[in-house]
Formats: sequence, structure tokens, C-alpha cells
Amino acid sequence: MNKKLGYGILILLLIAFAIYSYTYQEHRDISNEEATFAITIPALEKEFTANDSLAFAKYQDQTIELDAKITTIDFENKAIILDHKVFATFNDSLPKNLISGKKIKIKGRFLGYDELLEEFKMDQSSIIR
Repeated sequence: MNKKLGYGILILLLIAFAIYSYTYQEHRDISNEEATFAITIPALEKEFTANDSLAFAKYQDQTIELDAKITTIDFENKAIILDHKVFATFNDSLPKNLISGKKIKIKGRFLGYDELLEEFKMDQSSIIR
């Protein structure tokens, strides 16, 4: 009887550990990952226009690299808008030397397309140059 109880407790502990390990996985560090895709905003728009579900499946949660012009900067919320089409948020504060109209290359995690605002969303972005 004691052996069965001991084995039962051991199995429950192993299951609890497996659930904990699965739930609390280490977060990805996008800034140190290689970009899966280096793409332009017009090419991204073209893919979403052609087949949005296929494009979403291709890019969702992938690290992408974009080279575009800054149209809006929000230092307070650590966010920028590129070419009026991509809303990117940053983990770290933005450099003070950023100015609207300047070309910039960023890398971040692609979240999706907001049809209401007609813009692409990225987070965990970092400036490459």
C-alpha cells in the first residue's frame, strides 16, 4: 500500500513539473535571433493582399527585418510607425537622435495585420542601424 502511494505521489510530482516547465518557458530574445525574413513593406502588403491567411501563417510570430522610413515616433510608449504602415514597439527606450523621415532598419517579432487601422504590428523590436 505504501509503495503504491509513493509511486502515485512521484507520478503526480512529475506531471506537475512537466506542466510547470511547459507553462513557464524561457522567453525568446528577439534582438539576438537571426531574422527569419528580410522584407520590404510593399512586398509584405502584396502578400497580405494576395492571400492574407497564407501570409499570416507564414509571418506570424516570426522575426522579421524591415528597412523603411520613420513616419511617427512615440518616445513615451517606445513605439514608432514606419511608412504609415508598420506599428513597432520596443522593449528598450528609443534613442533620442531618431527623427521622422529618417530611414531605419529594425528587427522584431511580427504580430499580424490590424484591418481596422490598416497597419502591421510588431513588438520586441530593436534598431539594427
